[in-house]
Amino acid sequence: MAEITQLLARARSGEPERLAEVFAVLYPELRRLARSRLATAEATLTPTVLVHEAFLRLTGSGSLNLNDRQHFFACAARAMRSIVVDAARRRHALKRGGMQADLTLTDRLMPHIAADDEVLALDAALELLREHSPRQMEVVELRYFAGFGFAEIAELHGSSERTAKREWERARAFLYAQLEPGTALAPP
Repeated sequence: MAEITQLLARARSGEPERLAEVFAVLYPELRRLARSRLATAEATLTPTVLVHEAFLRLTGSGSLNLNDRQHFFACAARAMRSIVVDAARRRHALKRGGMQADLTLTDRLMPHIAADDEVLALDAALELLREHSPRQMEVVELRYFAGFGFAEIAELHGSSERTAKREWERARAFLYAQLEPGTALAPP
């Protein structure tokens, strides 16, 4: 963990290539997180694409100052959320027939909320949560979009696991109140 913080400090002080080293060190963990997030999503995004796209977004701005491992993962989770939401929006776009429902022989013709609709509804609700509690919004990003467990979230936030669970439960209650009936909010 200290190695990551040192590399990020060197990246901030004029050695941007150190950010690539951080990425290389954390790549297996980022890929595991992306794989867990995409396990229930459509196959248009792969874990490799999600991780690499997140890295490009993190390094593309040039002005990103990452302080430590916690800050890196918080920014990576936010980038992954943005990528997943953007992909859902692209698939949902009217110009691509996104409002038309795919129908296969195995569909039951019962109304349900598509995965893209769930992601878009969750994104809108998260923006409301950000206004209410930025910390709870970050817990949701880390848990839902990055696939972190409560122990990892607690470690990143410097809090107890119990506090991380409590923040998750409060955030879920808030989001359930904002989401359409039938929209699920369970970690992948």
